[in-house]
Amino acid sequence: MIITEQKPLEEIQRMLKPFEKIFIIGCGTCGTVCQTAGEDQVKEMAEKLKDKVITGTVVVESPCDARLLRRDTRKFKKEIEGADALLCLACGAGVQDIVDHIDKVAVPGLDTKFLGKIERIGMFYERCRACGECVLFDTGGICPIVRCPKGMLNGPCGGMYDGKCEVGHYERDCAWVLIYDRLKHLGMMDLFKEYKAPRDNSKLQAQLREIVWVKEVKA
Repeated sequence: MIITEQKPLEEIQRMLKPFEKIFIIGCGTCGTVCQTAGEDQVKEMAEKLKDKVITGTVVVESPCDARLLRRDTRKFKKEIEGADALLCLACGAGVQDIVDHIDKVAVPGLDTKFLGKIERIGMFYERCRACGECVLFDTGGICPIVRCPKGMLNGPCGGMYDGKCEVGHYERDCAWVLIYDRLKHLGMMDLFKEYKAPRDNSKLQAQLREIVWVKEVKA
């Protein structure tokens, strides 16, 4: 799940200041679950922008899916063409997909925070940073890149005390103690003892190039 939060209204109004007619696009998946871009939030935003002419609104099932974006905005072609700008209540990927397919100024209404799990509505935990080099098998399904503030691939570090992390004044569990306990429970302690080489950050760029290449070939 992509976790987002709405930008402050003042910031949205600043970006929309040069434009009079606005069309608002929401998100029917992650944004709806986060309560930042669903039907209710789109309606509330339209009501808050009293100084603007709202030409129309739509909640796209998934704005980051070009197929669904085209499908859900097709019947609003006239309203979109009549707008000076689009207010996009979607994650960064959704906004960029909108830009790719609709020739209008796109104003982002949300800040994209992280990939996370949902404990309950309003309580989200970061669990993935999309680093392009997953090590979850070696760490018992607990990500050290996200859950260790230092992003250590071999731990725990010397700052751990009584199972707690020194970052945050020992109020949070040490990720590597959690990994140790998990691997021990699974009977996979041999993985804990193995040295893990530094991450190759170029793999993320290689992954992105591959995705673009596949897209171009299949287009």
